[in-house]
Amino acid sequence: QAQLVESGGGLVQPGGSLRLSCAASGFTLDYSAISWFRQGPGKEREGVSCIIRNDGTTYYSDSAKGRFTISRDSAKNTVYLQMNSLKPEDTAVYYCAATIYTPYSGSWARPYEYQHWGQGTRVTVSS
Repeated sequence: QAQLVESGGGLVQPGGSLRLSCAASGFTLDYSAISWFRQGPGKEREGVSCIIRNDGTTYYSDSAKGRFTISRDSAKNTVYLQMNSLKPEDTAVYYCAATIYTPYSGSWARPYEYQHWGQGTRVTVSS
């Protein structure tokens, strides 16, 4: 059974860094992309970043550009989200999600494009 497991969340001070991990296993159909989404208190789920499996193309939300970096370790079937210069508004539950379809710049941030979701990891940015 396909499974995504996130880890790496926690409490960090403003300006600090965290690295989230998303380990994928049990996929009978190869996924085409993995993305990170987040949902803050009282907010809708929003796309943060995406990485395409076959060629490593990446996409970022405006709020993530310049501060977050998505990467992958194909041998470990793991995707990472390095988050630097964290702000209180980055506080959210972060989810990774996988899709069997190849997203493009206009579709990667749509939650309904993804078939598999992890359970989420909480990130709190506070002093």
